[in-house]
Amino acid sequence: MENHTASYIAMPAAEGQSEAFAEFLAGAAPIVRDTEPGTVLWFALQANDTLAIFDIFADEEARNAHFSGAVAAALNQNADTLVDGGWDEGVVANINNSDVLSVKAPVDLTTATTATYIKLEAAPGKGRELAALLTAAGPIVADTEPMTLFWAALQIDENNFAIFDIFADDAGREAHFAGQVAGLLNERASELVSGGWDDGVVANVRNFDILAAK
Repeated sequence: MENHTASYIAMPAAEGQSEAFAEFLAGAAPIVRDTEPGTVLWFALQANDTLAIFDIFADEEARNAHFSGAVAAALNQNADTLVDGGWDEGVVANINNSDVLSVKAPVDLTTATTATYIKLEAAPGKGRELAALLTAAGPIVADTEPMTLFWAALQIDENNFAIFDIFADDAGREAHFAGQVAGLLNERASELVSGGWDDGVVANVRNFDILAAK
């Protein structure tokens, strides 16, 4: 999966439309399963009035197929009603594409209820070192974090990165943030991450409930 690509889109619900938007995304999961073989993983997420989609694709062709597929078309058609900013400002402007650096392969995703996305900006001149740290972290998560059901390190561009992970419950998330990888990132954040641990990592943690998944 290290050669795969990913996308993350956080979208603000239009006023009074959070429940309807959540229902729309939850209903999209069977369509993704049935019509998008190149979409390896797909998650619909919610944090209050913010809805999000995170997906991983086999390659760039699969990502293009996803964004020209039935779910994207339906979201485009309904965006003026469901999304604050509509299709262009509420959806397209919020797309973050990335390359997958390292993963813990998914396990027991049927038990998953909660997810975390963390965007990281490398300190000046430290992009390669941060990429190396994140790449090396995947096997550590796989070997030491049984309660982390899926983990991915992502590179958005030369200086921007992200971590996405899935847990069965809050206890799994807490174990992850008390684990070896979090400790290593904490130890080196002042050197590698713009803003250090508090302002560059913790302040960028976004927790979500999982609505549906492929």
